[in-house]
Amino acid sequence: MLFDFYEALLTEKQRTFFKYYFHDDYSLGEIAAEFEVSRQAVYEHIKRADSMLEGYEAKLGLLAKHEATAKWLRELEICASSAGTEAFARKLSEIAQGLRDLEAIGFRAEPESDISK
Repeated sequence: MLFDFYEALLTEKQRTFFKYYFHDDYSLGEIAAEFEVSRQAVYEHIKRADSMLEGYEAKLGLLAKHEATAKWLRELEICASSAGTEAFARKLSEIAQGLRDLEAIGFRAEPESDISK
């Protein structure tokens, strides 16, 4: 999952080798043959990419924030399903959906309406 969050921060070669190795299940030898480099070079690119992904997460914590947001969204949905009034339940569901949408597009936006309505 770290790759999904920080892929754009890797070099093109790191992204390519990482995808081939982890997503497409190529061996180091197969990648090396495809790109006409040594297995050691492929290994070093993948290892460096992995270290960079771990470093980005340690500094930015996007995956941890995503997981925490998902946990709180589940809690919000549970509250919505047991809310006393239909209007309140609908508002809680709208808030949960808005948070999910923000998480999906990756930026902060202001709500369209006042939460007290």
